[in-house]
Amino acid sequence: MAKQNENETRTSLDDLNDQLTGIEQKVQNNQKKIMWGIVAVLAIVCLILVWIYAIRRPGIEAANNAVGQADMTLSLGNDSLALVQYKQVADEYGHDAGNRAALNAAILLYNNKQYEEAISYLKKYSPTESLIGASSASLEGDCYVNLKDYEKAIDCFRKAVKISDNNPHYTPVFLMKEATVQRELKNYKAEAALYKEITEKYPRFGMENGIEIEKYLKRAELQAGE
Repeated sequence: MAKQNENETRTSLDDLNDQLTGIEQKVQNNQKKIMWGIVAVLAIVCLILVWIYAIRRPGIEAANNAVGQADMTLSLGNDSLALVQYKQVADEYGHDAGNRAALNAAILLYNNKQYEEAISYLKKYSPTESLIGASSASLEGDCYVNLKDYEKAIDCFRKAVKISDNNPHYTPVFLMKEATVQRELKNYKAEAALYKEITEKYPRFGMENGIEIEKYLKRAELQAGE
């Protein structure tokens, strides 16, 4: 009987030892997993720091220097060289400097009557402020007007109206631009609706800018048969 108890005790001890060994092995495995997890996180952090300090910051600085040089060239009156420089910055750099360079290049291209290329740079530009964004959309519309692509021009002017968010100084200008295109297309009813919107929502615009909106409205209504 005593021998049987001894065997049972040994069996119990063996089981306990096996359990403890299993638990210890699990702890060791978990420690390895945690260690490798920490190593992986540290590696990611290192890569991020390398990107920020070795790539992004020098890239931003280089872009800012390049667009600053283009600004200086433009201020000296050398538009053609400034255009080359702005295009290079827009094509080779991202960041805010590359974005602004795309818009400046588009403006100079528009002034040179290079409307299709101006549109290509406007499409590279991402507005960071509502009024500048609205103006860039309007400029794209002006390019399409000169290319006689009136439907796309209308889309751009409507986009400009939406972005400008009822600004009393800018929104009526974009509405008038669309009205001019609608008149070119002989859509007199649409033209009249736009002038009516200006008189109702922005009644001071015409007086402040010396534009007889009412006269244009009556003319459009007459031609629309209203």
